[in-house]
Amino acid sequence: MKQEEIRIQSTLDGSLQPSLLYRPDLTGKQPLLVGLHTWSHDRFNQVSRMVPWAEALGFGLLLPEFRGPNLDTNPRCTQACGSEYAMRDIRDAIDECIRKGIADPAHIFLYGASGGGHMALMMAGNCPEYFEAIAAFVPITDLEKWADENAVYRRHVCACCSNDPIEMAKRSPMSYIDGIARANVKIFHGKYDPTVPVGHSIRLFTEIMLKYPQNHVYLDVFDGGHETDELLALHWIRTQYQKRKLTTVTG
Repeated sequence: MKQEEIRIQSTLDGSLQPSLLYRPDLTGKQPLLVGLHTWSHDRFNQVSRMVPWAEALGFGLLLPEFRGPNLDTNPRCTQACGSEYAMRDIRDAIDECIRKGIADPAHIFLYGASGGGHMALMMAGNCPEYFEAIAAFVPITDLEKWADENAVYRRHVCACCSNDPIEMAKRSPMSYIDGIARANVKIFHGKYDPTVPVGHSIRLFTEIMLKYPQNHVYLDVFDGGHETDELLALHWIRTQYQKRKLTTVTG
């Protein structure tokens, strides 16, 4: 795959924001897998994991930065962690790939785990129409609740959200169940997760099911902890792509 670093001007504040782009050795528009970095990392975080995934799928791969780690050591942490800036950076990067004729807008897939799973659900809640399918592993769904549960990450949540419960709610997927219910998303969570309790995903899924019984939101509670499963992720993305292709051909 061809690798390049691209810098895209934010349509929100005009700043140049970096992403890594990997293109298959094919011409024309291709399906695009968008991989989101985890809580404490940046755009390089998922390279070793996700380049082989994209190669196995035959997709292009986009790894956006979206304002960097959700840590108090990040000088722009208030613009990270599910902010409007961070979400716009991801959309801008996808739009650039579509504009360049690299990505097929009908086949955009999103993957994130832990902090990336949180961000994947934020994107599902705010722009579900962008994605054919979304895979979110072990996501944080309620930042204020998580800050109370996890002393290690409490100070980082507070720094990102200016220690404001209203801002924490604004950056929590639990506040966007109406949008998430419109997405095609599968949430995977380890039953014994010590970092982000499985109750985060169960509560979000339950709230969506109560309000929107007819939806395309799925929950897989697997026998594990705070981890991802490559086979589960690849299977979900591949089957959703194949299902859409089959529907297009037969429809």
